[in-house]
Amino acid sequence: MASQYSNYPKELLLKKLKATKTKAIAHGIVVALLFVIAIYKSFTEGISFSSYLPLFFVPMQVIFMKEIKKLKEELASRK
Repeated sequence: MASQYSNYPKELLLKKLKATKTKAIAHGIVVALLFVIAIYKSFTEGISFSSYLPLFFVPMQVIFMKEIKKLKEELASRK
């Protein structure tokens, strides 16, 4: 089965990989910050909805990582 990126030129794949990595890093920092804030608030105010809020963003980070893996595999198959 053909990859989703099989019709993309190599330059566009490299550009998309760089952009996706940047987004994943920024999103990871935000999620980590949310975890720190949630832990702090849990200790000071008790467990509430905001304690679980970072968990809703973890699947998005997983999707970013899978996307990066697919892009790297497509680039490796072209070498």
